[in-house]
Amino acid sequence: MKTNVRVAVIGGGVVGCSVLYHLTKLGWSDVVLLERSELTSGSTWHAAGGMHTLNSDPNIAKLQDYTIRLYKEIEEISGHSCGVHLTGGYMLAADQDRLDWLKTAFSKGRNLGFESRLASLEEVAREMPILDASQFVGALYDPFEGHVDPSGVTHAYAKAARVGGAEVYRETPVIETNQRPDGSWDVVTAKGTLNAEVLVNAGGLWAREVGAMAGVHLPLLAMEHQYLITEPIQEVIDFGREVPHAIDFAGEIYLRQEGQGLLIGTYEQECRPWSPDRTPDDFGHELLQPDLERIAPSLEVAFRHIPPLANAGIKQTINGPFTFAPDGNPLIGPVPGLRNYFVACGVMAGFSQGGGVGRSLAEWIIEGEPSMDVFAMDVARYGSWAGKSYTYDKVQENYRRRFSIVYPNEERPAGRPLKTTPIYDQLKRNGAVFGAAYGLEHALWFAPDAEGVEETPTFRRSNAFGPVGEECRAVREAVGLMEISSFAKYEVTGPGAEVWLLQLLANRMPQKGRMLLSPMLNPKGRLIGDFTVARLGPERFMLFGSGTAEGYHMRWFQAQLRDGGTSSGVTLRSLCSRLTGLSIAGPQARTLLQRLTRDDVSNEAFPFLHVREMTLGYAPSIVARISFTGELGYEIYMPPEYQRSLYEALRAAGEDLGLRLFGGRALNSLRLEKGFGSWTREYTPDYTPFQAGLGRFVDLRKNSFNGRDAVAAAKEETPNYALRSLVIEVEDADAWADEPILRGDEVVGFITSGGYGHTVGQSLALAYLKPDRAERGSAFEVEILGSRRPARLLEQPLYDPKGERMRG
Repeated sequence: MKTNVRVAVIGGGVVGCSVLYHLTKLGWSDVVLLERSELTSGSTWHAAGGMHTLNSDPNIAKLQDYTIRLYKEIEEISGHSCGVHLTGGYMLAADQDRLDWLKTAFSKGRNLGFESRLASLEEVAREMPILDASQFVGALYDPFEGHVDPSGVTHAYAKAARVGGAEVYRETPVIETNQRPDGSWDVVTAKGTLNAEVLVNAGGLWAREVGAMAGVHLPLLAMEHQYLITEPIQEVIDFGREVPHAIDFAGEIYLRQEGQGLLIGTYEQECRPWSPDRTPDDFGHELLQPDLERIAPSLEVAFRHIPPLANAGIKQTINGPFTFAPDGNPLIGPVPGLRNYFVACGVMAGFSQGGGVGRSLAEWIIEGEPSMDVFAMDVARYGSWAGKSYTYDKVQENYRRRFSIVYPNEERPAGRPLKTTPIYDQLKRNGAVFGAAYGLEHALWFAPDAEGVEETPTFRRSNAFGPVGEECRAVREAVGLMEISSFAKYEVTGPGAEVWLLQLLANRMPQKGRMLLSPMLNPKGRLIGDFTVARLGPERFMLFGSGTAEGYHMRWFQAQLRDGGTSSGVTLRSLCSRLTGLSIAGPQARTLLQRLTRDDVSNEAFPFLHVREMTLGYAPSIVARISFTGELGYEIYMPPEYQRSLYEALRAAGEDLGLRLFGGRALNSLRLEKGFGSWTREYTPDYTPFQAGLGRFVDLRKNSFNGRDAVAAAKEETPNYALRSLVIEVEDADAWADEPILRGDEVVGFITSGGYGHTVGQSLALAYLKPDRAERGSAFEVEILGSRRPARLLEQPLYDPKGERMRG
C-alpha cells in the first residue's frame, strides 16, 4: 500500500469509484480508494439500478444526463459491461395537478435540450399494455431512461480508474483520520497508515462514522427501502420486448422489467429509519427483514393500475438501507471549517447521479470549483443547526414525499420551527405565514385572518395573491415593515481588512459611512456572491448577503484568509445570529425613521447608499440607506435583545402613516418590478457579472482581485446569455423558474424567476436570453404549464426606471 498520495477516497460504492475515476480523467493518477470490505458493499449492491434525467434542479438534471451518457465511455475504457438497458420510461399522472407537474417537467427538459415529450394515453396503452391506461390522465415519456447492473457499473468505474493510474485497496477499513498542521491527512487503516493531501469521504452507509473521525457531523439518515421481484408474468412475456420503465406517482411506485417478471419498488408512507445512531461495523452484503405490510397500501394501488400484478407470485423481496440528506439531494463538496476534506455522500440515486457527482467533486478538488453551479447538492447548504433530530424528521418527510408533487410555493413542515427571532410570535399573531431559510423562520406573507392560515400549494396563483398585493401597495404608497434577520451579515475588521477585501471582491471599497454593491468572483471570473459592503470605520466593514448561502460564503472567506488573501491583521466574523434585522420601505419611511431618532435623517444629511450607527428608540442600531424594494428605504440591524422593543416602537410610530407588515412574497414582486436579481436565481456560478447585469460593479482598474483576468476577458467576449426582463401575458399562472423562452420553435432562453407585479399590474420575469435573439421589439413565448404565453422584452423597469424614488 502507498504511504503518500494526492487523494484518498474512502468508500468503494458507486460514488466513491466514480470520484476515483474522474480524478484520473482530469489527470491525477496518484490517487487511491480505500474500501472496508468489497466494492459495492453497503447500499450499492442491492440497488434497483434505475436511471433517469428528470430532476427539479436543472443543473442536477444535466449531471444526471451526463451520468447516463458516461456508461458507454467507462465500458470502453474498462472493458467491463455496465449492463445498460435503455428502455425509455413513462411518468404517469393520475390527476390534473400531477399532469401540470409533468408539463412543467417537460418544459424544463425542453430548455435543457432533452428529448422527453408528453405522451397520449393511447401511446401508454400501446407501449405499456401491462398498465390500465384508463387510470391515468396523461404521461411524460423520456427515451433516456432505463436501468443498469449496479455491480457492473461500480467495477467499470474502478477498472477505468486503474487504467488511469489509480489504486484500489479492498478489505482495508479506515480506523482514524488525523489532520497534520500542513493540512494533509493521515489515514490510519487496518493495513497501515497513508498520508493524503486531500481526503474524500464517500463512505455511503458509514459516511457519518467516517465524518465523526474528523469531528464532522453530516446530516444523514439511512432508511429501509423495499422492492419486490415477481415470478414470470405472461403479459410481460407476450410483449415481445423489454417493458419500459414507469413511475406511477399516485401509487408511489416505480417499475421495470426483471427477467420475465417485474421489479416493483415504493416509497411508502409508513417508512422506517435504519440504525439512526450508528451503522454497524460488520454490516455489508446483508439484507433487512422484508415487511410487505408496510408497503401494502402502495401495492393495492399497483394491483389496480397494473392488473397482471394481481395474479403474479413474488419471487424475492429486497429490503436494504440507503442514506438520505434532509432534502433528498446529495451532500458533496469541501466541508466548511476543514482544509482538504471533501464529502460525496447521501447520493441515494447513485446510478442517475453518481457520474455527475464524481465529475463535480473531482473538478472541485483539482480546479477549485465545479464547472457548473451545484449549490443544490453542496454540503454547505446545511449548518450546525441541521442536527440529528432535525435530520431524523426531515429525511422521513422527504422519503414519504418522494413521489409527491413539489409545488413552487410549498413549504414543508417537518423540523420546524427550528430557529426563530425574538419577534416570531408577534409576527405569527399578525398572520405571518412562514418559510425557512438556512433553518431560520421568516415571514412570507401576512394573512388577514391570523388563525391557522396556510398557503395553498399550487402551480397557479394561491390564496396569498390578494394579501401580497395589499402588502405591495402599502410599500409603494405609504410604508411597509419587514423582518430581514434572514439576511447574512459579516464583519471584517483589522488593519488588513481593506487590503483583504479589495482582493476578495471585484469592486472598490467605500469610504467611511458609505456603502456599495460588489460581486465576488471565483478564479474563472464567475459569480459566487453579491454583497452590500458598508464601511463603519477605517478598519471596520460590514458585508450583507444571502442568508441561505451563509455556510457557502463563510467557507470561501475562510479559504481566502488561509490560502489566497492577505490575512495579516484581519478578523472575520459571521454575525448572522448576533444581529437581527428590520427594514422599512415606502414614501413615508423617512418620516417614520425620524420619529425614532434625534439624528438628522433628511436626504441631505443621510443620502442613498450611506450607513451610520444610531439609536432608534432604545435600540443601538446599524442603519443602512438602501432598499431592495425600489422605494425609499432603510435596513436596520440590531442585537437580538433589542429587536422586540424596536419592532414595537416602529409599529406604534407608523400607525398613522399607514404602516403595514410585508413579507418575502411581496419583496419578490417589488424587486421584479425593478428588475433586481437575487442570489441562487439570477446570480450563480454559472454566469459572469457582465452576463448578470452587474458589470458596473466590477472595478477593472484594480490590478488584482480574485477572477480579475478571467472577468476582464469575459467583458470582451460576446456572452451566450444575458439577463433581461420580460412581461408575459398570462391567465392564472405566472412563471416561477426554468420555463423555456421560445421564438418560433427555437429555445432562446429560460426564466430565472417570475411572479406578478402587483403595482404595475403585469406578470413579470427575469430571464437569461441569447443576445442575438433579443433584439428590440422581439416577440417571444414562455411555456407555462404546457401553454405558450406571449411575452415581450422590457428595455427598462416598468416601475420608476430612473430610480428616483429610491434615491429621493
